[in-house]
Amino acid sequence: MQNIDLGKLILRIIGGGFMLTHGIPKLMKLLSGNMSFGDPIGVGPEISLGLTVFAECVCALMILVGFKSKWATIPLMITMLVAAFIVHGADPFGKKELALLYFAIYTGIFFLGSGKYSVDNLLNKAS
Repeated sequence: MQNIDLGKLILRIIGGGFMLTHGIPKLMKLLSGNMSFGDPIGVGPEISLGLTVFAECVCALMILVGFKSKWATIPLMITMLVAAFIVHGADPFGKKELALLYFAIYTGIFFLGSGKYSVDNLLNKAS
C-alpha cells in the first residue's frame, strides 16, 4: 500500500513543514528575550510562548521527520484548538479556519501514524 504511505508522508510534510513557518518566528522571539505574547489559558505569557514554541517547532519537526508522530500531534492539536476557540473565539470562521485545518491534519496523523517513509519506520527496522 505505497499510496497510503505516500499520503501519510504528504500529510506529515504539510502538517509539520508548514507549521514551522509559524513556529520559527515565535522561537526567534523567545530566543531574543521578547516575552510579549498572549496568555490565552492563564499560565502567563512566558509559559504560553514556551508551550507554543515547543508545539509549533519541536513537535512540528518531529512530525515532519516522522519521529513519534502520534505523540507529537497531541500538543499541536491542543495548540490549534486554543488558537481556534480561545484566541480567535470571538472572530468570524475565516479567522478560525487555518487552526481548524491544522487540527484536522494532526488528527489524521494521530490515527494514521507516521507511515513507511519515517524515522519511526527506520528505527523499527533496526530493532
